[in-house]
Amino acid sequence: MTKGAGLAGSARGSTQVTDRVARWLDDRTRIGVMVRVWRGRAFPDHWSLLLGHVVVVSFLVCSLTGVFLLFFYDPSTTAVQYDGPYIPLQGVEMSRALESTLDISFEVRGGLLMRQLHHWSASLMIAALLLHILRVFFTGAFRKPRELNWLLLFGILFASMAAGLTGHVLPDDMLSGSSLAVLDGILKAIPVVGTWLSSLVFQGEFPAGAITTFYPLHILVLPAIIAVLMVVNGILATLHKPAQFPGPGRTESNVVGRPLGAAAMKSVGLFFIVFGVLTGIAAIVTVNPIWTYGPADPGNASAGAGALWYLAFLDGAQRLVPPGWEFVLFDRTWTLAILVPVGVCVLFLVTAMVYPFIERWITGDRREHHLLTRPRHAPTRTGTGFAGIVFYGVLWAAAGSDLIALHFSLSIEGIVLTLQVALILGPVAGFVLTKRICLGLQRKDREIALHGYETGRIVRHPGGEYVEVHHPVDAYERWRLVDHDSYEPLVLRPDKTGRIRSRDRVRVTLSRWFFQDRILPPTALELTTDPANRPVALAEEVAQDH
Repeated sequence: MTKGAGLAGSARGSTQVTDRVARWLDDRTRIGVMVRVWRGRAFPDHWSLLLGHVVVVSFLVCSLTGVFLLFFYDPSTTAVQYDGPYIPLQGVEMSRALESTLDISFEVRGGLLMRQLHHWSASLMIAALLLHILRVFFTGAFRKPRELNWLLLFGILFASMAAGLTGHVLPDDMLSGSSLAVLDGILKAIPVVGTWLSSLVFQGEFPAGAITTFYPLHILVLPAIIAVLMVVNGILATLHKPAQFPGPGRTESNVVGRPLGAAAMKSVGLFFIVFGVLTGIAAIVTVNPIWTYGPADPGNASAGAGALWYLAFLDGAQRLVPPGWEFVLFDRTWTLAILVPVGVCVLFLVTAMVYPFIERWITGDRREHHLLTRPRHAPTRTGTGFAGIVFYGVLWAAAGSDLIALHFSLSIEGIVLTLQVALILGPVAGFVLTKRICLGLQRKDREIALHGYETGRIVRHPGGEYVEVHHPVDAYERWRLVDHDSYEPLVLRPDKTGRIRSRDRVRVTLSRWFFQDRILPPTALELTTDPANRPVALAEEVAQDH
């Protein structure tokens, strides 16, 4: 049997299985028609699309391990004396929550593996989700009709971060106690309502009340929110035509990819791969060793404590605020050192969430897009995204400014000053540099499409002229290089009453900024009649004669 015949047989087998499943569901639930609709659709299999699958798999692993830990964890804050197998903590007074967590780590068979697998799967889920959001942004997959999917991704991200934070404080060790002290300080720094918010979160008992508040959120509310958002996002992604990269036979209305059965089997295989990798990491790499920190103490903080890696940008924003940013008004002290960083981070996240609507308003493009865009073909969008990455990265690095100063023997003041300058100039430099790189890549693609690839061979014409021989590109490669949309800036026109509104002026100005630098792809006429192709063809003939 040939390879092609084997693939065809596999496709027929998966289709038959799908038909049986559809008939079984149709006989019992009358939803088999949905399976038939999905069966007739193709699902793209580009490697970057697997990031969303990794998010789902990590969430499933995190949920399964969380159910296991639920049977052994006790959220009680009752004080007890530890009498377990870990000798350095024997006789130390701690909460029942910490004691039960230590019992899971040392006495429950496979408990430590489950704890670490739970932690690593949560971290992988957030990391893969961030990469998936970046992939969606840089390829333009957020455009109509997928704006709601973009908002759902941010909802999943925020709920996942909240779930990580609430789970971080449940062990009630010194590290989680330090995080609660920071949280209490941030809440109380909010004018007018800060004390009330702190009392609401900690239920009037700092820090023990936080476990009572966060425990139901972590095990029930937030996982349910994440699951619902994932299901809704998956349904919307299935109802819309799957977005795909341009390629042969792929149009806005025609999707090329794997059938439903093959895509489902691929997802199952990915689940076992991710689960195996996570299990290996959890078995080898120790994470959150609570036994080395000891019980939480409101009067102490653990050395080297820092924010969770996915929330470190909030801590870094506070560290970059210059000293003395506070004033007294209406007999109250207003601490800008807390309000400004929180406001800047919230503005940054909200801007990222509503970016699809901002770009649509600037460009005036209201068409449906089912083909993804190469980042180089949208230089302004790509530069804006990289500027956001630089902004986030500087805040993230600022959270470890003390560790950077310690390990590299540098002054903390110099590092903070450098990061403050980088926070302002870094995004601007990143935007300009990234946009120039995208335009340079577009020029290179245009030259290759017109003249072919450089071979490094120089030939001499009969008239004495020396020309480099170029290797011509095939039809598919030429199509891949030139097949992309080229937008033009909006034109300022008066409305029906003959007036030009200020809003229209701003929109046209932003549109010109968005599209002012662009490289037009070569037309079909240029590809066939461009004079620059004649010496290339002649050089090829001379080379063949030699």
